[in-house]
Amino acid sequence: MKLHVNKKGVRVLGIAESFRKSEPASCLAGVVMRKDLRVDGFGFAQISVGGDDATEGVLEIFRGLDRRDINAVLLNGSVISWFNIVDLETVHRATDVPVVSLTYQESEGLDGYIREYFSEPEAKLDLYRELGPREALRLKTGFVVYVRCLGVTAEETKGLLNSFTLDGRVPEPLRVARLLARSAIESGRRSDPRMR
Repeated sequence: MKLHVNKKGVRVLGIAESFRKSEPASCLAGVVMRKDLRVDGFGFAQISVGGDDATEGVLEIFRGLDRRDINAVLLNGSVISWFNIVDLETVHRATDVPVVSLTYQESEGLDGYIREYFSEPEAKLDLYRELGPREALRLKTGFVVYVRCLGVTAEETKGLLNSFTLDGRVPEPLRVARLLARSAIESGRRSDPRMR
Protein backbone atom coordinates (compact mmCIF):
# COMPACT_ATOMS: atom_id res chain seq x y z
CA MET A 1 0.00 0.00 0.00
CA LYS A 2 1.39 3.40 -0.99
CA LEU A 3 1.02 6.01 1.72
CA HIS A 4 -0.03 9.32 0.17
CA VAL A 5 1.31 11.69 2.80
CA ASN A 6 0.37 14.79 0.80
CA LYS A 7 -3.37 14.09 0.93
CA LYS A 8 -5.27 16.35 3.32
CA GLY A 9 -7.39 13.45 4.58
CA VAL A 10 -4.48 11.34 5.88
CA ARG A 11 -5.25 9.99 9.34
CA VAL A 12 -2.91 8.21 11.72
CA LEU A 13 -3.47 6.34 14.94
CA GLY A 14 -0.80 7.33 17.44
CA ILE A 15 -0.36 5.01 20.44
CA ALA A 16 1.65 5.81 23.58
CA GLU A 17 1.73 4.50 27.13
CA SER A 18 2.16 5.52 30.72
CA PHE A 19 3.07 3.28 33.63
CA ARG A 20 4.72 2.96 37.01
CA LYS A 21 7.04 0.03 37.48
CA SER A 22 5.63 -0.50 40.98
CA GLU A 23 2.12 -1.11 39.59
CA PRO A 24 0.97 -4.15 37.59
CA ALA A 25 -0.87 -2.39 34.76
CA SER A 26 0.09 0.17 32.14
CA CYS A 27 -2.30 2.40 30.22
CA LEU A 28 -2.11 2.55 26.43
CA ALA A 29 -3.85 5.49 24.78
CA GLY A 30 -4.53 5.77 21.08
CA VAL A 31 -5.36 9.01 19.27
CA VAL A 32 -6.68 9.25 15.72
CA MET A 33 -5.44 12.50 14.22
CA ARG A 34 -5.94 14.01 10.79
CA LYS A 35 -3.16 15.70 8.87
CA ASP A 36 -4.65 19.09 9.80
CA LEU A 37 -3.95 18.01 13.43
CA ARG A 38 -7.59 17.63 14.39
CA VAL A 39 -8.20 14.82 16.88
CA ASP A 40 -10.72 12.48 15.31
CA GLY A 41 -11.09 9.72 17.92
CA PHE A 42 -9.32 7.96 20.77
CA GLY A 43 -9.25 4.69 22.67
CA PHE A 44 -7.58 2.97 25.60
CA ALA A 45 -6.25 -0.44 26.57
CA GLN A 46 -4.48 -1.90 29.59
CA ILE A 47 -1.38 -4.04 29.35
CA SER A 48 0.83 -5.60 32.01
CA VAL A 49 4.06 -3.95 33.16
CA GLY A 50 6.91 -6.24 32.15
CA GLY A 51 4.47 -8.63 30.47
CA ASP A 52 3.98 -9.97 26.97
CA ASP A 53 0.64 -8.46 25.92
CA ALA A 54 1.70 -5.16 24.29
CA THR A 55 0.85 -6.40 20.79
CA GLU A 56 -2.67 -7.35 21.83
CA GLY A 57 -3.11 -4.00 23.60
CA VAL A 58 -2.22 -2.11 20.42
CA LEU A 59 -4.60 -4.25 18.38
CA GLU A 60 -7.35 -3.84 20.99
CA ILE A 61 -7.24 -0.09 20.48
CA PHE A 62 -7.19 -0.40 16.69
CA ARG A 63 -10.11 -2.86 16.61
CA GLY A 64 -12.08 -0.96 19.23
CA LEU A 65 -12.00 2.18 17.12
CA ASP A 66 -13.48 0.21 14.21
CA ARG A 67 -12.20 2.75 11.70
CA ARG A 68 -11.54 2.08 8.03
CA ASP A 69 -9.91 5.45 7.41
CA ILE A 70 -6.72 5.02 9.44
CA ASN A 71 -3.80 5.25 7.02
CA ALA A 72 -0.95 4.36 9.40
CA VAL A 73 -0.20 3.38 12.99
CA LEU A 74 2.48 5.33 14.89
CA LEU A 75 3.89 3.77 18.05
CA ASN A 76 5.82 5.61 20.72
CA GLY A 77 8.37 2.80 20.86
CA SER A 78 8.13 -0.93 20.34
CA VAL A 79 9.58 -1.91 23.74
CA ILE A 80 7.12 -0.32 26.16
CA SER A 81 5.81 -0.70 29.71
CA TRP A 82 9.09 -2.06 31.04
CA PHE A 83 10.08 -4.53 28.32
CA ASN A 84 6.61 -5.43 27.04
CA ILE A 85 7.52 -5.83 23.36
CA VAL A 86 5.20 -5.00 20.45
CA ASP A 87 5.41 -7.49 17.59
CA LEU A 88 5.42 -4.97 14.75
CA GLU A 89 4.97 -7.59 12.04
CA THR A 90 1.82 -8.94 13.73
CA VAL A 91 0.40 -5.41 14.09
CA HIS A 92 1.15 -4.68 10.43
CA ARG A 93 -0.51 -7.89 9.22
CA ALA A 94 -3.54 -7.51 11.48
CA THR A 95 -4.20 -3.85 10.64
CA ASP A 96 -3.17 -3.95 6.97
CA VAL A 97 -1.77 -0.41 7.25
CA PRO A 98 1.82 0.86 7.55
CA VAL A 99 3.28 0.69 11.05
CA VAL A 100 5.98 3.08 12.29
CA SER A 101 7.67 2.74 15.68
CA LEU A 102 9.65 5.77 16.93
CA THR A 103 12.27 6.20 19.58
CA TYR A 104 14.26 9.30 20.35
CA GLN A 105 17.68 8.18 21.61
CA GLU A 106 20.57 6.21 20.21
CA SER A 107 20.99 2.88 21.97
CA GLU A 108 23.46 0.02 22.16
CA GLY A 109 20.49 -2.36 22.38
CA LEU A 110 18.50 -3.94 25.19
CA ASP A 111 19.77 -7.54 25.18
CA GLY A 112 21.80 -7.06 28.37
CA TYR A 113 18.92 -5.44 30.25
CA ILE A 114 16.48 -8.17 29.23
CA ARG A 115 18.92 -10.83 30.44
CA GLU A 116 19.45 -8.96 33.71
CA TYR A 117 15.80 -8.32 34.57
CA PHE A 118 14.11 -11.56 33.45
CA SER A 119 14.94 -15.02 34.75
CA GLU A 120 13.76 -16.67 31.52
CA PRO A 121 14.64 -14.06 28.91
CA GLU A 122 14.76 -16.12 25.70
CA ALA A 123 11.22 -15.42 24.40
CA LYS A 124 11.63 -11.68 25.00
CA LEU A 125 15.07 -11.70 23.42
CA ASP A 126 13.74 -13.49 20.33
CA LEU A 127 10.91 -10.97 19.93
CA TYR A 128 13.27 -8.04 20.54
CA ARG A 129 15.74 -9.28 17.91
CA GLU A 130 12.91 -9.78 15.40
CA LEU A 131 12.24 -6.03 15.58
CA GLY A 132 15.38 -5.47 13.57
CA PRO A 133 17.52 -2.34 13.40
CA ARG A 134 16.28 1.22 13.62
CA GLU A 135 16.90 3.88 11.01
CA ALA A 136 17.81 7.46 11.90
CA LEU A 137 15.68 10.15 10.24
CA ARG A 138 16.20 13.90 10.55
CA LEU A 139 12.88 15.75 10.77
CA LYS A 140 12.16 19.21 9.37
CA THR A 141 12.51 20.50 12.94
CA GLY A 142 16.18 19.48 12.88
CA PHE A 143 15.73 16.68 15.42
CA VAL A 144 16.68 13.07 14.72
CA VAL A 145 14.32 10.19 15.47
CA TYR A 146 14.96 6.46 15.18
CA VAL A 147 12.34 4.44 13.36
CA ARG A 148 11.32 0.94 12.46
CA CYS A 149 8.79 1.01 9.64
CA LEU A 150 6.76 -1.73 7.97
CA GLY A 151 4.68 -1.29 4.83
CA VAL A 152 6.16 2.12 4.12
CA THR A 153 9.54 3.42 2.93
CA ALA A 154 11.87 5.52 5.03
CA GLU A 155 11.24 8.48 2.71
CA GLU A 156 7.45 8.14 3.07
CA THR A 157 7.90 7.76 6.83
CA LYS A 158 9.88 10.98 6.98
CA GLY A 159 7.16 12.81 5.03
CA LEU A 160 4.48 11.40 7.32
CA LEU A 161 6.35 12.38 10.50
CA ASN A 162 7.06 15.86 9.15
CA SER A 163 3.34 16.31 8.43
CA PHE A 164 2.45 15.55 12.05
CA THR A 165 5.36 17.21 13.92
CA LEU A 166 4.99 20.86 14.89
CA ASP A 167 8.22 21.23 16.84
CA GLY A 168 10.72 19.08 18.66
CA ARG A 169 10.86 15.40 17.80
CA VAL A 170 7.53 13.96 18.99
CA PRO A 171 4.71 13.87 16.41
CA GLU A 172 1.46 15.37 17.67
CA PRO A 173 -0.57 12.11 17.68
CA LEU A 174 2.04 10.53 19.98
CA ARG A 175 2.37 13.63 22.16
CA VAL A 176 -1.41 13.78 22.71
CA ALA A 177 -1.65 10.00 23.25
CA ARG A 178 1.10 10.19 25.87
CA LEU A 179 -0.72 13.00 27.69
CA LEU A 180 -3.97 11.01 27.64
CA ALA A 181 -2.28 7.87 28.96
CA ARG A 182 -0.58 9.79 31.75
CA SER A 183 -3.83 11.52 32.69
CA ALA A 184 -5.70 8.19 32.75
CA ILE A 185 -3.06 6.68 35.06
CA GLU A 186 -3.23 9.69 37.41
CA SER A 187 -7.02 9.67 37.39
CA GLY A 188 -7.03 5.96 38.25
CA ARG A 189 -4.66 6.54 41.14
CA ARG A 190 -6.80 9.34 42.56
CA SER A 191 -9.98 7.29 42.36
CA ASP A 192 -8.47 4.11 43.88
CA PRO A 193 -8.03 4.46 47.66
CA ARG A 194 -5.29 1.80 47.60
CA MET A 195 -3.13 4.11 45.47
CA ARG A 196 -3.25 7.10 47.83
